[in-house]
Amino acid sequence: MTARSLLLATALLAAAAATASAQTRDDVTAAPQARDNVIAAPVLRANVTVAGDVVRIGDVIDNAGTSAQIAIYRAPDLGTTGSLATAHVLATLRAHQVIGVDTRDIGEISVTRLARTLQGKEIELQVARALEHRNGLGDANNLSLTFDRGVGDLRLEASNTGAMQPASVRYEPRNNRFDVTFEVATENVSTPTRLRFTGTAVETVEAAVLARTIERNEVIKSSDVILERRPKTEVGNDIAARDRAVGMQARRQLRAGQALKSADLARPDLVQRDQSVTLIYEAAGLYLTIRGKALEGGTEGDVANVLNLQSKRTVSGVVTGRGQVSVAVAAPRPAVAPDATSSLGADQTASPVSLAASTASVTATTE
Repeated sequence: MTARSLLLATALLAAAAATASAQTRDDVTAAPQARDNVIAAPVLRANVTVAGDVVRIGDVIDNAGTSAQIAIYRAPDLGTTGSLATAHVLATLRAHQVIGVDTRDIGEISVTRLARTLQGKEIELQVARALEHRNGLGDANNLSLTFDRGVGDLRLEASNTGAMQPASVRYEPRNNRFDVTFEVATENVSTPTRLRFTGTAVETVEAAVLARTIERNEVIKSSDVILERRPKTEVGNDIAARDRAVGMQARRQLRAGQALKSADLARPDLVQRDQSVTLIYEAAGLYLTIRGKALEGGTEGDVANVLNLQSKRTVSGVVTGRGQVSVAVAAPRPAVAPDATSSLGADQTASPVSLAASTASVTATTE
């Protein structure tokens, strides 16, 4: 073998060795990259929550890949929870070329649809606040609302996160009708959700109401009165407070369930007609009591006629207490000596004074 042939063989062997070495390095480097590119197996979820009206593949399994946004079921009603059998879910996934799902021995999937719940009482309060002081109405807490459609708890999409803002408020005092529309802002959506409510609104006041029928001149007791809210137009501005009514006397017969007015009440009579009373005669240094008979009734401070049972005379007095009438006694005037002048001398004496039965005269003589 010539030297030239030997050199050529040596070069070929070196090139072959270099190629083998480079291939070995490439194989070693490619191994971890291949491991990184392995797609993880899809795994079934036992509990699913959704905010929209559909359930997607990405909601029911982890590692859904490019199939995650495919809708496969309609979501439950707002704020409710439903269930899906695992076998049914797997069949649906295979129809969309999703296979090899790790079920983790889950028998069924629980699906809950998120929602925002507006309580019925919250809705009523918001409507009352919108109507407050509108066209003659009073405070919101004094308004009684009746809705055309019963207002219960209302569920909205979870994305409706804004407050209830009045967009349109109308009230007609002639028929008490209201029409109120609210707007609720929605996340990522420029158009808000609109809620409309219609019905009637009446202003009410707390009234003292009779629990039983009260006869004329009967005194009202605490157990006779209860508190209720009544339309302001029914009781007017002459309403009687409960504390004011108890202990008062009915001016006329009052029916059970009737709201009490100040005009219905009077201070109770301390003296009744034909009642035995005590007549009190009082003056400076004098206090005399005599039995009498009231000829008319009266409350404290009233003037009443009373028959003096001792003298059989009718006298007028002021009612001062229960069964008591005071009679004023005129104080006697002090006697005043007649103003007479005389020109009697030191040694002269006056003659005796004589008083006639009907008239009195004074006669002066001199000796």
